[in-house]
Amino acid sequence: MKTHRPWTWVPTLYFAEGIPYFVVNNISTILFKKMGMSNADMALYTSLLYLPWLIKPFWSPFVDILKTKRWWVVTMEALMVILFLGLTVTLPRPEITAEGTPVSVFTVTLALFWITAFASATHDIAADGFYMLGLSDGEQAFFVGIRSTTYRLANLFVQGALVVFAGVVELRSGDIPHSWRMTLLLTSGIWAALALYHLFILPRPASDRLRKTTRTGDIFREFGRTFATFFRKPLSWLGIVFMLLYRLPEAFALKIVPAFLVDHAEAGGMALSTVNYGLINNTVGVIGIVLGGILGGMAISRWGLRKALWPMALSLALPCVVYWYMAVVHTVPLWVIGTCVFIEQFGYGFGFTAYMLYMIYISEGEFKTSHYSLCTAFMAASMMLPGMVAGLLEEAMGYPAYFGFVMACCLATVTAVLLVRRGIPETFGKNTH
Repeated sequence: MKTHRPWTWVPTLYFAEGIPYFVVNNISTILFKKMGMSNADMALYTSLLYLPWLIKPFWSPFVDILKTKRWWVVTMEALMVILFLGLTVTLPRPEITAEGTPVSVFTVTLALFWITAFASATHDIAADGFYMLGLSDGEQAFFVGIRSTTYRLANLFVQGALVVFAGVVELRSGDIPHSWRMTLLLTSGIWAALALYHLFILPRPASDRLRKTTRTGDIFREFGRTFATFFRKPLSWLGIVFMLLYRLPEAFALKIVPAFLVDHAEAGGMALSTVNYGLINNTVGVIGIVLGGILGGMAISRWGLRKALWPMALSLALPCVVYWYMAVVHTVPLWVIGTCVFIEQFGYGFGFTAYMLYMIYISEGEFKTSHYSLCTAFMAASMMLPGMVAGLLEEAMGYPAYFGFVMACCLATVTAVLLVRRGIPETFGKNTH
C-alpha cells in the first residue's frame, strides 16, 4: 500500500489480534466445561493459559530489534493457521468425555492451546507496535475506540457466532467433541483469510524498520534498557498498581460467568443451551460492546482521559451486579438474561477504553512497543492470578455469594482510579482540533 488508509487495516488487525486471544482464554473455558471439566480445574488450567501474555516482555525486545513489526504480524498469523488446524485433531473422543472428565484426557489439547497462546502473544507485541508506528499521535487517540471495539467484537464473534455454530452442530450430531472440532476448523479458515488479507493490505511505514543493533551483546543491552527505562518513568509503580486493580471485578467474574450461564439449574446455573449462550453474546452482547466502545472513544476524544476516567471505571465495575442478581433470583426468562448481558457488555466496552488508552499513555517514549508489551503483561497478570482461584472460590461459596464477592472487588477499581487520575495530563487523549 502506497497510501495511508488506517480504516483498511486497523479494524481487521485488532479483530485478528482478538480471535486467538479469546479462543485460547474464553472458548477454552466453555469448551472444557461442556466436555466435563469441573469449575475448579477449568478455571485453573484456562487461567494458566494467560501466562504467555504475562511473560511476553521477556521476548518483546527481540520483536523490537529483529525483523520488522509487519514481518512478525504476518509470520505469526501464518503459524496460527497451522496451530488451529492442529487443535481440531486433538480433542478426545465422545465416549471418554463426561461430567468430571480428568484433566489428563486433555493434555495434548492444552499443550497446543499453550503454543497458540505464545504465538498469539508474539502477534500482540508486533501488532501493538505496528499500530503506534503506523499512526500519528492524533490518529492513535482517534482510533483507540475503534481498536477497542473491533478487539471486543472478536471476543463476541468467538463467544457468539462460533459458540452458536458449535451449539447447532452439537444439536444435530449429539457429539460435543465433534461440535468443537468443527468450530476450530471454521476458526482456522477465517484466520487464514485474515492472514492472507494482511499479507497484501498492511502498509509499510517508514518507521517500521530494522534496528542497526545486531550483535548479541548489543541486543541484551537494549533488552535491559527497555526494562530500566520503563521502571524509571514517573509514576510507573502507581501505573502498575492501576493495571493490576482496575479490572479486578471482571477478573474474578470472567472465568465463572460462562460456567454460571450454562451450568445445570441444580448446580445454581442458568442452564442455557450452547446455542442460546452463543445467541445472547452474538446479538445483545455485540450491540452493547459496540455502543460502549464507540461512546468510550468519543468520550475520551471530547473530555480527555483524566475527566472520563471516573465514569468509565464505574461503568466497567458496577454492571457485574447483574450476575449477582441472576444468581439470587435464579429463575429468570431468557429476555432478562439478555438484558443483563447487554448492560454488562455495554459497561465493559465503555470502561475498557480508558484502560487501553492509559496503557498507551504510560508507554510513551523510547521503546514504546516493548513498554506497551510490559503493560499488557501486567494486564494479563491482573486476569490470570484471580482467575486461577476463581473456580475454587465459587465451588466453596456457591454462585450467589461468589458474585457478591465480585461486587466487593469494585472497591479495588475505585482505589486504582484514585491512585493515578491526578497524574494524567488534562489534555491527554483529548481531540484539540
